Amino acid sequence: MPKPLIAITMGDPAGVGPEVCLQLLANSEVSAIATPVIFGDARLLARCARQTGLPPPKRIVSEIDWPECHSTLAEPAVLDLFGFDAEGFTPGTVSARTGSAAYRYVEKSIEAALARQVAAVATAPMNKEALRAAGIMYPGHTEIFADKTGAERACMFQFSDEVRASFVTVHCGYHEVPSLLTKERILDVIELTANAMQRIRGRAPKIAVLGLNPHAGEHGLFGNREEENIIIPAIEVARERGITIEGPLPPDTAFLQAKRRATDAFICMYHDQGHIPLKALAFDTAVNTTLGLPIIRTSVDHGTACDIAWQGKATSSSLVEAVKLAVKLASD
Repeated sequence: MPKPLIAITMGDPAGVGPEVCLQLLANSEVSAIATPVIFGDARLLARCARQTGLPPPKRIVSEIDWPECHSTLAEPAVLDLFGFDAEGFTPGTVSARTGSAAYRYVEKSIEAALARQVAAVATAPMNKEALRAAGIMYPGHTEIFADKTGAERACMFQFSDEVRASFVTVHCGYHEVPSLLTKERILDVIELTANAMQRIRGRAPKIAVLGLNPHAGEHGLFGNREEENIIIPAIEVARERGITIEGPLPPDTAFLQAKRRATDAFICMYHDQGHIPLKALAFDTAVNTTLGLPIIRTSVDHGTACDIAWQGKATSSSLVEAVKLAVKLASD
C-alpha cells in the first residue's frame, strides 16, 4: 500500500514552524509511514537550515510542476510557494508579511486536500497577531479550515495519550462564552467527538461533559443555570442517541488521573478549560485537529514561540505526532 501524501503547512516564517518542518523532513520515523510535503518557501527553509544547522530540503517542487508530479512523489519534499522575501525579514518578529505568507500556505494546502492531491493536512503554528496585522480576521486555523471547506459543523479536538478534549467555544473572550452555548452546539461537539473517538479507538467511547461554572453550577448557585438549561439537555439527547456519556462534571476535578483513565474524551465549554490540563500533561506530544471537515486536518498543539525561533531550540515532537494521527485518520 503506498504511503499517504501529507501536506505540512510551514506556519509563520518568523516562528518555529520552519525549523520543525526541517526536522520533520529528516525524520525517518515519519518518512516510513508517510510522504510529507512542506507547503512553504524553499529559500526561507534553506536560510533557516543554515542558521540552525539543520539539513536543508533535498527535493523541491515548483508550484507549476505540482499538479503533474504530486501523484508520483515518494520522498519528503517542499512545495515552493514562491513569493515571500526570504532574506528581508527578521526571525522572531511578528509582521503583516509573515502573517500573510502563513495564511497563503494554509489556503494552498486546503485547496490540495479538497482536490484529493494530498491525503491530509498537518499545520505548523500561525501567529494570530501577524494574521490580524495582515488584515486576515480569522481567529485561528480552526475557523479558517471550517470556512474554506464549507463545513456545516466543526470543532477543535485535542488528542494525546494522557487526555483528549473537544471545545464548544474556542477563540473568544470569556464574557462571550455563555451566550455562545446552545444545546444544539454542545450536541454537535459531543457527536463529532464520539465519532472521532470511535474511529481512533475502534470501539464505542466514553464521553464526559464539563460544566461551565464552578462545581458545575452547584444546582443553580453559580452562574445562570447554564448546566440545567443548556448542558444537561444536550447530554440527555446524546444519551438517547446511544452515546455513553456523563456530566456535567465539575471542571476542577474532571481531569484527575483516575477520571482521565476512565474517559475517552472530555467536552469543554471554553478554551482554557481543556487547554490547561492538556498542556500541563502533554505539551510536546498533544495534537490539535479539527473535527467535522470534509478533509483531514491535524496540527501541533503549540504556538509560534517567537522567543526561541530560529535558534535550534524547538522540537518537532508535536508535529511528528500530528502526522502520525493524520496517517491513522487517513487510513480508516
